[in-house]
Amino acid sequence: MSEAEFTPSKLGTKAHWDAVYRRELRTFQDYGDEGEIWFGEGSMTRMIRWLHARKVPLGASVLDIGTGNGMLLVELAKLGYKSLTGIDYCTDAIELARSICEKEGVSQGVHLQVTDFLDTFYTSEQFDVCLDKGTFDAVSLDPSRAAEKRKQYVQSLCQVLKPHGLFMITSCNWTREELLEQFEDEFEITDELPTPSISYGGQAGHSVTALVFRKRTGS
Repeated sequence: MSEAEFTPSKLGTKAHWDAVYRRELRTFQDYGDEGEIWFGEGSMTRMIRWLHARKVPLGASVLDIGTGNGMLLVELAKLGYKSLTGIDYCTDAIELARSICEKEGVSQGVHLQVTDFLDTFYTSEQFDVCLDKGTFDAVSLDPSRAAEKRKQYVQSLCQVLKPHGLFMITSCNWTREELLEQFEDEFEITDELPTPSISYGGQAGHSVTALVFRKRTGS
C-alpha cells in the first residue's frame, strides 16, 4: 500500500471541529440556520439517489460516521428509512443534529450518539450500510499518528459492518486509486458515483471522489 501523506492540519483535530459545531449550534439556536452540508448538497443527494436506485431496503440499518449536523440522516428519514444512527465525537454536533431532527419531525427514526468511531464506539449489532462524507479525510489530516488512525478506521469499519455490507465514502483528499489502496484488503469496490469534473493545465480530473465498497466475506 502506498503511504500518501497529507500536510497535518487543524482540520484533523477534534478542537477544530468542536469550535466549528459550537458556532453552528449557536447560529441554529439564534437564526434557525442548519449549517454547512459537507461537500455540498450535491454530494448528499448522490449518496441518497444511489441507495434508492439500488433498492436498499427501507429497513436496512444505516450508520453515518461523523454525522455533523445530521442532514444526511434527516433526508434518509424523510424517504422512509427507519433504522438510522449518527455518531460524532463533537457534543455540539450531536446536539445540533438532534435539534434539526426535531425541527424536521424525524427524531423517532434517528438515533444519535456522542462517541469516537476510532476509540469508544460500540454496537451490539452490525450495520447494513455505513456512510462517510469527510470523516476519513479528517482522520487523514490528523497531526498525530494519521497513518495509524487510518488503519484503525478500517478495523473499526470491519467491526461495525455486516458481511457483504455496503460502505459509501465521499472524499476530497483521496483519488479513486488511493482509496482502493486504503480499503482493498477488506473491501471490494462495487460502484463509483459521478462527481463534478475539473480541468487544470489541460488535464481533467475530479475534486471529489465518491465510491461504494462491499465488505469481503470473512472480513
